[in-house]
Amino acid sequence: MRKILIVGAGQSGLQIALGLQSQGYEVTLMSNRTADEIRAGRVMSTQCMFHTALQHERDLQINFWESQAPRIEGLGVSVAGPESQRVIDWVGRLDGYAQSVDQRVKFAGWMETFAQRGGQLVIHGAAVSDLDYFSRTYDLVLVAAGKGELVSMFGRDAARSPYAEPQRALAVSYVHGLGTRPEHPDFDAVRCNLVPGVGELFVMPTLTTSGRADILFWEGIPGGPLDVFQGVKDPSEHLALTLELMEQYTPWEYARATKVELTDAGGTLSGRYAPTVRNPIGRLPGGGLVLGVADVVVANDPITGQGSNSASKCAASYLSSIVEHGDRPFDEAWMQSAFDRYWATAQHVTKWTNAMLAPPPEHVLNLIGAAGGLQPIADRFANGFNDPADFENFFYEPEKAGAYLSSVAGS
Repeated sequence: MRKILIVGAGQSGLQIALGLQSQGYEVTLMSNRTADEIRAGRVMSTQCMFHTALQHERDLQINFWESQAPRIEGLGVSVAGPESQRVIDWVGRLDGYAQSVDQRVKFAGWMETFAQRGGQLVIHGAAVSDLDYFSRTYDLVLVAAGKGELVSMFGRDAARSPYAEPQRALAVSYVHGLGTRPEHPDFDAVRCNLVPGVGELFVMPTLTTSGRADILFWEGIPGGPLDVFQGVKDPSEHLALTLELMEQYTPWEYARATKVELTDAGGTLSGRYAPTVRNPIGRLPGGGLVLGVADVVVANDPITGQGSNSASKCAASYLSSIVEHGDRPFDEAWMQSAFDRYWATAQHVTKWTNAMLAPPPEHVLNLIGAAGGLQPIADRFANGFNDPADFENFFYEPEKAGAYLSSVAGS
């Protein structure tokens, strides 16, 4: 029986661990926190997962919260004008619904399931020296802990990482008491509110530790008017700031948020990081090799909501690569091929996300504007969040965008 060590109990690490466990592998999972500590801790993400990523969970029969989490059936885009009025406002319908489950709920539940099924769960923050020792006793070591010392083993891939600095300052609040958008009360949708030159506000339904809730998520251009959350430690002050900015820049969203309150004391999060692609193979002092997973090797800004989706897709891809490899050694060539297989899809996410961080060119503005009057464009844009590869066909090049607009308008 092949022995595999997974360091990091996030979306990808847990999904791989549970998948390998179901196939009879001897899996050890290292986490720096217990399930109870995760459940009682701070929120970690906004994690709206679209159809393909959710299907990977269904395939492993670990979609434990699907019946409880709100079904997100649409994705809306609003653009603010100079007077904080909506100059663009539309909703695209998703072909398959999306869902958001608070990672405190999911990761704690998955960790407990892994242990109940006989998995070896080690609560310990791993250092490079630990991995140096473990690499001699396991057939494969996967590093799925996206922060801390271990990430430094994986060098930055400058050719695939155009940004050296964070492009957004992030601020998240989980709330109860948010009203519906009066113009679309019949189904749940993620709302992407774009404030040109300032940043973005995302609003999405979620399932949290206390049931149904909504997430208010500001992405502010660094140094701009939304970049005010650094140093704010008090959760109520964080929420008050969030609402103040909503009232100023997205009054249509503020109108339904006047009675919100935080879900819990751990319901806020702020920070920033530079989107980075790293070399997938880490080299240990003793000569051993480890393979980086998900955010460790491909970390995109959350502006396109792809973090947990990419983690699920990476886990599914790596799981296939491991199982198909049989009893052969997990050498450097295999590690590179496993990453390359994942990168074939991940590259589309990185390209799209990096494009969305820059001011939109005229043809993209034309597309977003046209979606307000042509439902097929709104729907295609919304479904691109599930399959970002489709943006190659109509989004990046003015010629392709123009041809697509003409074809829809003429049909």
